[in-house]
Amino acid sequence: MDFREKKLYHQIHPLKLATDVGVMPPAVYFLWNHRILPAVMIAFMPPMVVSAVMMKWTPDLEGLKRSTLGRCVRAHMTPAIEVARLLTLIPMAYGGWVHDFRFIALGFVILVLVWCNGFILRRWTI
Repeated sequence: MDFREKKLYHQIHPLKLATDVGVMPPAVYFLWNHRILPAVMIAFMPPMVVSAVMMKWTPDLEGLKRSTLGRCVRAHMTPAIEVARLLTLIPMAYGGWVHDFRFIALGFVILVLVWCNGFILRRWTI
């Protein structure tokens, strides 16, 4: 498996998903308290470290590649979708900063929709 494939399929590994989801509540908490540096470090450092470690030392992501989710990711996880996933942090961060759960929820809903784009697009094309 080459680097490009590892970069794609590590995103659906349970450890990577747990890291991405797990860092958001503490990051939003620190933004809520207007502590930018800890929020940024918590939001970005663990996911970056887990990604780097997984792409360097995870020997086999073939099982994820062959899975239904792997096929969906291969078909629909474009660079634009990856950017959209990252941009969902903006309403969440803003909501934390101004103490408005609606923006946090909006960012989460957009994130779920972006992750589900393959299922949504498949339904539209049938």
